Amino acid sequence: MTLTAALLGPLRSGAAAARPLITFYDDATGERVELSATTAANWAAKAANLLREECDVEPGTPVAVLLPAHWQTAAVLLAAWWCGAVVTEPAEAEWVLCDADRVDLALGAEPAGGVVALSLDAFGAGVPGLPAGVVDFATEVRLQGDEFVPWSPVPDDAPALAGATVGEVLAAARARAGALGISRGDRVLSTLDWSTVDGLRDGLLAVLAAEASLVQVRHPDEEAMARRAATERTTVRLG
Repeated sequence: MTLTAALLGPLRSGAAAARPLITFYDDATGERVELSATTAANWAAKAANLLREECDVEPGTPVAVLLPAHWQTAAVLLAAWWCGAVVTEPAEAEWVLCDADRVDLALGAEPAGGVVALSLDAFGAGVPGLPAGVVDFATEVRLQGDEFVPWSPVPDDAPALAGATVGEVLAAARARAGALGISRGDRVLSTLDWSTVDGLRDGLLAVLAAEASLVQVRHPDEEAMARRAATERTTVRLG
């Protein structure tokens, strides 16, 4: 079972499938996006199909993700693991997925496969003026299917993140959920960054592994956080 299937599987069944899974705020732009488990899985499936069909990502392919803590980043990470990819550093990656501000950094790593650029635009606009050969995520992902089926099983002992296997990543996420006091049904308000293994594990993986839901805030306005905790009915605060 892939890491994505293990994380999303329990959340896509019954009444849980329609409940908010990821609610994303950007306090610098006023953006708010809410995804149910079903919608998050559909986005992850679209991204996984793009990675497999357009980038030839398969089990064991090293992929780097240079993206902020964002709902589209969650979809991309889940997509990579659904394909069986290993999330790693840019210098070791065959493909680098990045935001518009880091295209030059991604190209500088000289990945053997190439670069996929994300605008992170709420309305699906692409990245203008991309160098030749750079894949525009927004343009390509909308053409992909809403379902994804891996071509081959991904065993628990397959690498997934920073030298850790699928089974180890999942076990660590569940352990951290317990340590952070996150349990099934919790609403987790977080400003954690996902650029480190610890931040990704605590800020995203632990929440999903606990079958909780995430309210992720980028560029947080601290004056608004208490009000948001009340309106979103959050029960745990991270960051």
